Amino acid sequence: MINNNGTLQDNDKVISAENRGYKYGDAIFETCKVVHGKILFWEDHYFRLMSSMRIMRMDIPMNFTMEFLESEILKTINANGLAKSSVRVRFSVDRGEGGKYRPVSKSVSYNIIAERVENDFYEIPNDDSYTVDLFKDFFVAPGLLSSLKTNNKAINVIGSVFAEENDFQNCLLLNTDKRVIEALNGNLFLVKGESVKTPPIEDGCLKGIMRKQIIEVIANSGDYIIEEASISPFELQKADELFITNVITGIQPILKYRKKIFSTKISEDILRRFNIKLRLG
Repeated sequence: MINNNGTLQDNDKVISAENRGYKYGDAIFETCKVVHGKILFWEDHYFRLMSSMRIMRMDIPMNFTMEFLESEILKTINANGLAKSSVRVRFSVDRGEGGKYRPVSKSVSYNIIAERVENDFYEIPNDDSYTVDLFKDFFVAPGLLSSLKTNNKAINVIGSVFAEENDFQNCLLLNTDKRVIEALNGNLFLVKGESVKTPPIEDGCLKGIMRKQIIEVIANSGDYIIEEASISPFELQKADELFITNVITGIQPILKYRKKIFSTKISEDILRRFNIKLRLG
């Protein structure tokens, strides 16, 4: 069951061919992890959603409070029999139907999809061959729009096809200045010694929710130094570790980039510290 503007209905009765999110990518979304009825980092997701709607010049309905949207998400989870499970939720907002590039209305519609995921808490994936490479066919233009989760994800789609064709588990994206900014499905962190670096938002990476959480854990660790700074492709093979973050997986270590094999010691330690924070919080 999908929640379509508050109404629960079958999956095949939601989006029409005239939907602006489908026709023009005129839509934004949040991907959340919900564990046994608790939406992880919900406040961060909510405020990022509100910010994204303002940037996209969408009218924010008066009832779009944090409490209302949370109740709609939980209603969807319960309707799918997932109240006692770990769940991936996609909350999408679009401008409905009508118009060409210029919408006839700024008012919005929303839909919510829920699907089960395996782990309640975050674990390092059991994958001894996670290999990536650079995707260099297209580049991300740095700017405010590149930091949003919109339906305009052509580079991510084409990059994912490229990764599959070449037996990579993921690819790293470059901006128009040839800086490495993120993976296809998450933010990138680079470890060298006791220093951890992640690209700044200004370089064009997604303003990730898990990125923020991991930066806070590293900053408060007392053992590592966190820096938001540009990463050149030449730094990748000199790194001790590389890892990817998103709210569903948590931390995904990169084990191989070209001829370089990476360790996972620090990424595992950071994830351990993060899980302690999550349990205490």
